[in-house]
Amino acid sequence: MRLLVITPHFSPDTAPTGVIVTELVNSWCKKGHQVHVITSLPWYENHEVVDDWKNCFIKKTINGSVEITRVYPFPNKKSNLFIRGLGFMGFSLLVSILSIFSKGPFDAVYALSPPITLGTAGKVASMRHRCPLVFNVQDIFPDAAIETGVFSSKLLIRVAKIFEKISYHSSELITVLSQDMRENINGKLFDSKKTPVVSVMPNFALSEFFHTDEENKYKKENCLEGKIVVMYAGNLGYSQPLELIVDSAKAHLDNEDLIYVVNGGGVKTDYLKREARVIRNLVFVEYQPFERLPEVLSSADIHLVILKSGLGDVSVPSKIYNIFASGKPVVVSVDPGTELERLVLEAEAGFVVAPDEPDAFHEAIRKLSDDSSLRDKMGESAQMAAKKWYSAEAVSDLYIESIKELKTNNNESLP
Repeated sequence: MRLLVITPHFSPDTAPTGVIVTELVNSWCKKGHQVHVITSLPWYENHEVVDDWKNCFIKKTINGSVEITRVYPFPNKKSNLFIRGLGFMGFSLLVSILSIFSKGPFDAVYALSPPITLGTAGKVASMRHRCPLVFNVQDIFPDAAIETGVFSSKLLIRVAKIFEKISYHSSELITVLSQDMRENINGKLFDSKKTPVVSVMPNFALSEFFHTDEENKYKKENCLEGKIVVMYAGNLGYSQPLELIVDSAKAHLDNEDLIYVVNGGGVKTDYLKREARVIRNLVFVEYQPFERLPEVLSSADIHLVILKSGLGDVSVPSKIYNIFASGKPVVVSVDPGTELERLVLEAEAGFVVAPDEPDAFHEAIRKLSDDSSLRDKMGESAQMAAKKWYSAEAVSDLYIESIKELKTNNNESLP
């Protein structure tokens, strides 16, 4: 089978969605499928094209059975929404043009969102190559941006919703991470003559997160040895109520054995750096290379996953799977009744509190920090659950089976 993959990030870029797509592509290729990836030059970590790629506008490489075409991503800072939107549209336009001239035939186009504009690029590619479009939605856009207040302009919201509608109605198969997201999208498809299939396809833990070295250099480098480490690792953006972590660190200043570590980057980086300078039990660590992430996650005793109110049914942070694989318990702040809550509670892997319950959040951390046997028990349960979940291989097989079914249905509908 030949697949055309359109994704905003791909290895060696370090974006979480890029890591997921890279694993899927590698799994497809191991099974004998051929894949052409159209993606961006690596730029995610510092929002600028990395040094080895700076003199490129379009770069083509071949790695085994994977052909990769990388294009300039028009990088920009997240704080400038207008420029960021133009960058996404420019990137998507380039991707669309390259997809037209990509050498087919292809059995399917796989496109990933965000950005939502890649749905339109995927449709252009699927029309050119006369094959179905599989649209993978990692976060529902623009719902998340509206909920966080990032989008307030009525015009901007209207334009974003137009792109969303076009992307959904252009797809034969839409894949999402949870039942909540499936219901959200199904509710927006009522006026379509041709209704796509919306299926739940979860993300997965990567195999390397199950195996970490006994010696943890990360702990030594950041003076964390002998401490109970409470860690938030990931994006520091608009979707995360990072003040909750800062307030929790302040609430636990009386416990000299407890230290909070924020490891990551994003628009709230400067805020976290300032707070870490004045709160003695809060440490800020810059974004780490992906190859160090298993070591980073294993250095924690307690992990934190937080989402602002209203986001629980439009997003499932992919890091939860790797946190579970690392064998550590988690305290989650998320809307009740959503997928993230279900994952943690069914796995018996930690505590879940509502976004508007900071005292309960602080208390859950205190309870875990005071009871090492409880941490061990929940951490073991988390890792057992991760081993039972879908692997990259299993999810890649699900996609292939779904594409085969789409092609069969399309052939049966032909006159």
